[in-house]
Amino acid sequence: MLSLALVLSGGATAAPSDEEDLTLAYGDQPTVTIATGRQQALSRAPAVATVITARDIEAMGATELDQVLESVAGLHVSVSSFAYTPIYSIRGIFTAYNPHVLMLVNGLPVTTAFLGNRGAGWGGLPLENVARVEVIRGPGSALYGAEAFSGVINVVTKTADEARGTELGVRAGSFRSRDAWVQHGSRHGELATAVYLRSGRTDGQKRIIESDLQTLINPSISLAPGPLSLSREAVDARADVSFREWRLRSAYQEREVGAGTGLAESLDPYSRFPTTRFYVDLTYRSASLAPNWDVSADLDFFDVREKPSDTPFMLFPPGANFGLGAFPDGVLGNPGRAERHGHAGVSAFYTGLARHQMRIGSGYRLEDLYRTTEVKNFRLAPAPQPLPGGMVDVTGTPDIYLTPHRRELTYVFAQDEWTLAEDWVLTTGLRYDHYSDFGDTTNPRLALVWNPAYNLVIKALHGRAFRAPSFTEQFSINNPVTIGNPGLQPETIATSELAFSWQPTSTVQSSLSLFEYDMRDIIRFTPNAVPSTGATAQNVGRQTGHGLELEGSWAATRELRLTGHLSLQRSIDEATGQDAGLAPRQRVFVRSDWRFAPRWQCGSAVNHVADRRRQPGDARRPVDDYTTLDVSLRREKLFGHADISVQLQNLFDSDAREPSLAPGNIPNDLPLPGRTFHVQLQYRH
Repeated sequence: MLSLALVLSGGATAAPSDEEDLTLAYGDQPTVTIATGRQQALSRAPAVATVITARDIEAMGATELDQVLESVAGLHVSVSSFAYTPIYSIRGIFTAYNPHVLMLVNGLPVTTAFLGNRGAGWGGLPLENVARVEVIRGPGSALYGAEAFSGVINVVTKTADEARGTELGVRAGSFRSRDAWVQHGSRHGELATAVYLRSGRTDGQKRIIESDLQTLINPSISLAPGPLSLSREAVDARADVSFREWRLRSAYQEREVGAGTGLAESLDPYSRFPTTRFYVDLTYRSASLAPNWDVSADLDFFDVREKPSDTPFMLFPPGANFGLGAFPDGVLGNPGRAERHGHAGVSAFYTGLARHQMRIGSGYRLEDLYRTTEVKNFRLAPAPQPLPGGMVDVTGTPDIYLTPHRRELTYVFAQDEWTLAEDWVLTTGLRYDHYSDFGDTTNPRLALVWNPAYNLVIKALHGRAFRAPSFTEQFSINNPVTIGNPGLQPETIATSELAFSWQPTSTVQSSLSLFEYDMRDIIRFTPNAVPSTGATAQNVGRQTGHGLELEGSWAATRELRLTGHLSLQRSIDEATGQDAGLAPRQRVFVRSDWRFAPRWQCGSAVNHVADRRRQPGDARRPVDDYTTLDVSLRREKLFGHADISVQLQNLFDSDAREPSLAPGNIPNDLPLPGRTFHVQLQYRH
């Protein structure tokens, strides 16, 4: 309440009348695009948002996208047991596959239909080619459709102007990690070109898993205690070409990642998960096609292939026996799949009405899981039993884990930004989506932004969002872990927010966000009557939550800047009345950036993650809190145009762990890396 009173009292602060004087006094405002589809001041955008620029990324010494996202208020980066795929938990919404957060790259979704997230072989995203990262906390389906549920993340890559010249870089560090990259940006008249190429690999951390699922079934054959399998090989290539109103972007990503704790939470030190992704999009934008119209059209294609591994996944180790026959080589499966997404859309801003800025749009999307393959040595009947002949190719037979499927969707949306008065803007929006498999969904938004003083903004927001069932949740068969349900309906959420942004002086900024939400028809894998047959997807859950996010920054001197946030949330599983579990109910993050000498910069970040409860029905004690300290040191122009930096993560080697899911097949949770370091050299010309 004290913070709220301070924020409200700022409304009485007298503000200079001249806009240029105000800019000089308070500084330029950061901007965001994903709140409405157009660039606008972050503090006045009709959403609770965060923008992290390339300069911010450089200052914090981050080398992976997940490190950047952990610095966002209300967002915590956890991991899943398989391949340690990141889970972006926003405002207490935590799920195994993390399909509740929509990730965009340059405004285009990178979501797979198979899992509804970025895919098990995501393998991270490098930062050298990133211009900024935009994050919206709260629903975004009124503009972006499915998966814009608890939040939207948009990664914007560098254009020719932002990557001007040539940059060469190398990085090496813990776990035999090494990366090398080159990028170049140039402009020749109206033709602008940017290219980026990166290659890297790491053995990954090898902290010990003391006990796994096989330990609970038959400890005599379990591979636990044993190390995690988190090796990774990565290749990234991007190109961005623009000419007048046209822009062509393409990207290729290749990953091969280890299995983490194993596909079935039983250690698998041998298999690797190879994935390739290819993106291409062509956009056209014209602000002069017709009076008062700013028109854009987009045609894009996305193909992801999760290829069979050279070594089959070992679901359970050699000697496993579920009463229907022994597996001397272990329960082995080698699945593969390929899916493609095609999208065509058009949208336009219309400014011909006084005090209104309207946006309309429509589009069509195809999500096609066009190939599934599998070689395995088991079938479910109902527990795993050996297939005659050992490893058998079951592609195209009833024994495969999932058959090919496709869905089509069409959508239309409308948005209006209405300036009610000089200091009041009302943003309304509505989007209608029609899916070929489960039907229709309509999602509205409403945002009222009041700017009573130059240094104070108050926002009242409400929106609804949905998440479409993934193909795994709908159609998975013959899987000892998860079974699909074709009758699933989408999950829904309604969120209300009240936000304040106050800048009392040119050196101090603060914001407070209050929120509450109501999730319904949550899709959960409910355990089957026979435990060894896995779990079946059902619309069985409801969850409510509320909380606050308090953020602040202080430019203490010209050389020292402090930023931080406090995030508090409570999420309740309505079926049990207990805490929904897994997500931290308290988190504190504090970062400093200090230029202590010419061309020298030192950064540090403290991250405190606390008060994580178990899921209802999980009798284990709460997950331990942890605090980590990361530091970085950077020297610019050490010689010529070369910069060198050193990053140390988890400096004090804290035993940080993320929660494993109920019922606790990994009883002691999922260990994060201990103390790690990287040294990086960049040459720009």
